[in-house]
Amino acid sequence: MSEKTVLVVFPSIYSLNKINNLATNISKILKMRDQHHDGVRKNESLIIVEATDPVLASSSVNLLFGIDKIAIAKETDSNFESVLSIITNTALSLLLKGEKFYVKVDGKTRNFLAKDLESAATAMLVDKCTPLEAKPGSESNHDRLVYIYLTDLYAYVCIFIDKGLGGLPYNSQKEKILFCIHDELSAIACLQTIKMGFEIKILVCYRNESDLLKLVKIMNKILPRIIEEKITLYVCKMNGSSGLPTTITAITQLMISIASREKIERISLGISPMIFPASFCEYNANMVSQNRIIPWFSLSGIDSEIFENAKEIGLEKYISNLEDLCKKHLNYKKISMPIVSRHAKDALKTLKCITVTAGPKNVYDIIDSLKTNH
Repeated sequence: MSEKTVLVVFPSIYSLNKINNLATNISKILKMRDQHHDGVRKNESLIIVEATDPVLASSSVNLLFGIDKIAIAKETDSNFESVLSIITNTALSLLLKGEKFYVKVDGKTRNFLAKDLESAATAMLVDKCTPLEAKPGSESNHDRLVYIYLTDLYAYVCIFIDKGLGGLPYNSQKEKILFCIHDELSAIACLQTIKMGFEIKILVCYRNESDLLKLVKIMNKILPRIIEEKITLYVCKMNGSSGLPTTITAITQLMISIASREKIERISLGISPMIFPASFCEYNANMVSQNRIIPWFSLSGIDSEIFENAKEIGLEKYISNLEDLCKKHLNYKKISMPIVSRHAKDALKTLKCITVTAGPKNVYDIIDSLKTNH
């Protein structure tokens, strides 16, 4: 009986036909973060990472989109007795006194049925757990999940399981899209756009120095999800004194100018008919399409999930600002296009293009780059 500890990546349902893209992204992020491993391989619908340190590798890989869950697991040959032995030993090392356990086996193998292994493992643990006073629970009522996944060649007995971010692997669409981050809502919309599998090009629009610092801190939560060693950012200063509707429309016009110049065929608009009037969303979309650029609404149809997305990337402290925005009644009918055009042109004059390396010092790198360029 042979076994080794590996990292098991379960692709999201949307990534099953893009598993090669996900495997490539896993290799890239491990290299970018200096996580040593002996290989990234596929086993049926799973991606297996033979990492030197599975715990550190797991924290790096879990930054990626396109993943349903990640597990640190013991890999063993798909032999009934071998798997049963490893399940028993692993569970006994994890169970605490008095805990309820539940054995769950997914996947399949030609050698035996998943249900047979579930029953045998549960019976074995009942017999072995008497000193611990641990008892079998149910799928809805347990303290410790003992999870096993079967393939024809191997079985994976999970030691630790973490939830993934879902969505599609980064750049699996093989299409570029421009996005602007100017507040909390637009940051969440940017996250959703990355989740759709695009290659992201980001514009940051700020009003003053304190606003810039806040936006850069938000960016620091988003950049690790972009699987590129060098990330190009467009940064400009915009007058936001004319109100949110005018500012958003000016940003749309600004993005049209940048996308046209950089030959980017898509623009993601950080507005949603769940928060803004449909007529306002359509107005901005028409501005984009009239310039032969494709408009995208990454937040269309999203509701309370927006707050879960904020938590996913560590933006919990900004949730109250998002809630305030959802409660506002703004006047979207008095938008002056001459003012919009003036704001967009003035912002374009301050536009800077900077390159940063994704890492813990992004906040300082971005601020220092802007000071240098000025």
